[in-house]
Amino acid sequence: MRSSAIAVSGLRKAYGDKVVLDGIDFDVAAGSVFSLLGPNGAGKTTTVNVLTTLMKADAGTVRIAGHDVASATKEVRRVIGVTGQFAAVDELLSGRENLRLMADLKRVRPGDQVVTELLERFDLVESADKMAATYSGGMRRKLDLAMTLVGAPQIIFLDEPTTGLDPRSRRTMWGIVRELVADGTTIFLTTQYLEEADQLADRIAVLDQGHLVAQGTPEELKRQVPGTHVRLRFADLYELDEAARVLAGATRDDEELILRVPSDGESKSLLGLLSRLDEHMINAKEFSVHTPDLDDVFLALTGRAGTERTERTERTSEEAIAR
Repeated sequence: MRSSAIAVSGLRKAYGDKVVLDGIDFDVAAGSVFSLLGPNGAGKTTTVNVLTTLMKADAGTVRIAGHDVASATKEVRRVIGVTGQFAAVDELLSGRENLRLMADLKRVRPGDQVVTELLERFDLVESADKMAATYSGGMRRKLDLAMTLVGAPQIIFLDEPTTGLDPRSRRTMWGIVRELVADGTTIFLTTQYLEEADQLADRIAVLDQGHLVAQGTPEELKRQVPGTHVRLRFADLYELDEAARVLAGATRDDEELILRVPSDGESKSLLGLLSRLDEHMINAKEFSVHTPDLDDVFLALTGRAGTERTERTERTSEEAIAR
């Protein structure tokens, strides 16, 4: 079993009388991708701010790589990297200069060698000496993540890292994340793209109105939501009528000649269903198994009441911190 990179217990944060995090608990295994999902204002950014020492919790404990966030802040900051929602690059500097500045700030030696390696790793060599202001959105995000990797952090927090990227740039970032995890890095990911969490995360936690309403692997979460069914398409309306008569409880689409039969999707159930059709000499032209995706999970588990209020509370508090 992998050791714990992040351990959170009873985490609570309130702004005045507005509770944003109400005693949440989760554990992130080292060398894995953990994704925190939730509607806008659910408390995701507050969670990241607490875990990355940018904000103090009201109650609970947080340990990052074994270090207590409250009492060992310097030790925590040495082992983490943070990539926020917006690329934090200096647009008046080149890509190379941005990386060299970060290497100098972190006192990384040999700095030039590290910069060169990161430019190569992120395919930024050709544009290395161009001003970051000329970079595309995808290039800026790659440079931002490269800057985060200066110093080789054990744990990286990615707060909605692909927001605003086109599909190709997003998949490029996915590839980089997978490479990091393969090298042993732990990734804590928040995202609005459910496909992203499905593709990358080993475990997912769903946060809603300050409460963790579900945790598990993507497949475990999908199994919590009803809706798995077998989709059968027939050649004509006669075959559809016969199949609907045999398979009680199915729903039909006469225009598409499709029958949807509730099922757990397991092979034994599928074999039984197809055998029943065969017994009545009914032939399905096509069949497939459809299971709920993370969109279904998200809609089933997250409430909308109060989301706007919580989002407004988080925004107000962050503005106060900035001041």
